[in-house]
Amino acid sequence: MAATVPGLRLKPAWISAERERDLLAAIDALPWDDGLRRRVQHHGYRYAYRGRKVEAAEPLGPLPAWAAELAARLHAEAVFTCPPDQVIVNEYLPGQGISAHIDCVPCFGPVVASLSLGSGATMALSHPDTGSRADVWLAPRSLLILADDARYRWRHAIPARRSDPDRGPRGRRLSLTFRTVLRDLRR
Repeated sequence: MAATVPGLRLKPAWISAERERDLLAAIDALPWDDGLRRRVQHHGYRYAYRGRKVEAAEPLGPLPAWAAELAARLHAEAVFTCPPDQVIVNEYLPGQGISAHIDCVPCFGPVVASLSLGSGATMALSHPDTGSRADVWLAPRSLLILADDARYRWRHAIPARRSDPDRGPRGRRLSLTFRTVLRDLRR
C-alpha cells in the first residue's frame, strides 16, 4: 500500500540480522528515559514532547558511534542531503504504540527515516483532509522514509495492540528515527 502515500518509501532488509543484533546490544547498553508510556532515548538533540519542540540551545552532544554510522549511510545513499543530527529510539513492547501524528514541522527537515529492529509492526497512515488511509508493514530491519506528502500531509501511527492482523503477535520493537534539526533552531 506504500504507493498510495506519495513520498513514502520502504527499504526491506536495509541492514543484516547480524548488524541488527549489534545495534540492539549497543542501544541497550545506553540509559533509557522512562518518562513516557514507552521507553525512549534521545541523541543529538532532545525533543520536548509537551512543548512539541527541539531543545536546540542544549545539544546532547555527538551521536553515539552506531547512530553516526547509520546517519552517514543515510547521507551516502542520498536519503538525506546531509547526515541527520537527531535520533530518537522508541521501544515498543506488545500492546504499546504511538498516536497519529506528523513529526514537528518547524523542528525537523523534509525527511524522516525510521529503522525497525526486533519485531515488526503495522504503521497506520491517514490523510486528515481526504480521510484516505493506508497500512504499511514495517518488517524487522526495514527502513521507512517519509518525504514530501508522506512527511507533511499524512499522519502516521503505530496502533497499540499485541498483534497485527495477518502478521501475528508482536514482540519487542525498537524504532530508530533519524531527523535533521532545522538550522534556525540551532542558533
